[in-house]
Amino acid sequence: MVQKALTTEDVLKCMEVVRDLRPHITEESYVTIMMKMIGEGYTLLYIEEDGKAVSFAGFVKGYKLHRGNYIYIDDLNTLPGYRKKGYASMLMDEIEAIGNKENAKEIHLDSGVQRHDAHRFYLSRKFIISSHHFVLK
Repeated sequence: MVQKALTTEDVLKCMEVVRDLRPHITEESYVTIMMKMIGEGYTLLYIEEDGKAVSFAGFVKGYKLHRGNYIYIDDLNTLPGYRKKGYASMLMDEIEAIGNKENAKEIHLDSGVQRHDAHRFYLSRKFIISSHHFVLK
């Protein structure tokens, strides 16, 4: 069952699966960062098994001139030992339901070029590759 992280305890349940995707986030800074993001509109969804979150998605809602109401998925990951159980699909279904309820016109995400399994998943969900993403550091 998909759950929404609302408390520090919920956020702590998600630490392993979040850090599996974002290993640069230290254990010491994790709760502070996550609670700040949630306070700024980030939604953290997760699926729990064995007393911990094993799959999670994080997204923000917004409005842009070129796309109207939208959802942007920042994070989506399942721990390696729990993959192929349909958890990512369950999370995506929940995000789509939230988008429909809130009149989102589009759902967006970026995915690292090396994440071929993730790309297959997104394409199977009818996502399209719509642009190149550029970064200036």
